[in-house]
Amino acid sequence: MQTIITTDQNSTLSTQDRGLNYGDGFFTTAKVVDGKVQYWPYHKARLTECAQRLGFPNLNFTELEERIGNCIQLYKLNVLKIVVTRGEGGRGYSLPTECNLTILLNVAAYPQNYLSLHLDGVSLAISPIKLAAQPLLAGLKTLNRLEQVLIKKAMQNESCDDVIVLDYNNNVIEASAANIFAIKGGRVFTPKLEECGIKGVYLQSLCDKLAIEFKVVSVKDLIHADAVFVCNSLMAAIPVKSIGSCIFDVSKSQLLLKELLAKEAKC
Repeated sequence: MQTIITTDQNSTLSTQDRGLNYGDGFFTTAKVVDGKVQYWPYHKARLTECAQRLGFPNLNFTELEERIGNCIQLYKLNVLKIVVTRGEGGRGYSLPTECNLTILLNVAAYPQNYLSLHLDGVSLAISPIKLAAQPLLAGLKTLNRLEQVLIKKAMQNESCDDVIVLDYNNNVIEASAANIFAIKGGRVFTPKLEECGIKGVYLQSLCDKLAIEFKVVSVKDLIHADAVFVCNSLMAAIPVKSIGSCIFDVSKSQLLLKELLAKEAKC
């Protein structure tokens, strides 16, 4: 069973909800354009994978999609967040014998700064906060996001738009809330996410359009790339204009990506 709560309801979340108490759940954040969820098949696939890998019951997508449609039908450019928790029950960390999922649907304003970042590019610094390895959770967008909270807190002391987040082997993993990919010699590469990090919806959609190599990536690899981008489902791919003192030509970066996409579309 599943209970769906939307922002237009007066319902409240139980203090016994496992998502609140243990972070026992997952979520996805989607761009809404003219009453439709962009990249919905990829968001749906993410929710399905999270449920399967975390041992959740199957989601009732028929009901969920109907409620989402009713919730966003009047919105032109907004953000939809779908949060799924295991609901109540279980003794301590132990799982409940019967699971009644709680699903929260929330619609928020679209970040207007994304529009200007597409034109100007983003500046990146290196985050002092590193990601711990946990292969069982790698790639998933779970409710346990304290590392990202600390990353954002540390960003307050940096003069940049975003940060490159490393693991404890000093390998590049992602940005604070986005994936990273780069172009070098006509080839596209992105960090491996087998130990930590999130495989984003936009990156997944890009993998269906381009041949992207998942590999171990160092900061040096990014600095020597022809172009670097940060991406997620809300902002799509935004070019990086600088990594520390290393400067990139934003117009050139945009052209390189456009040419690659056009080339693959013809194949």
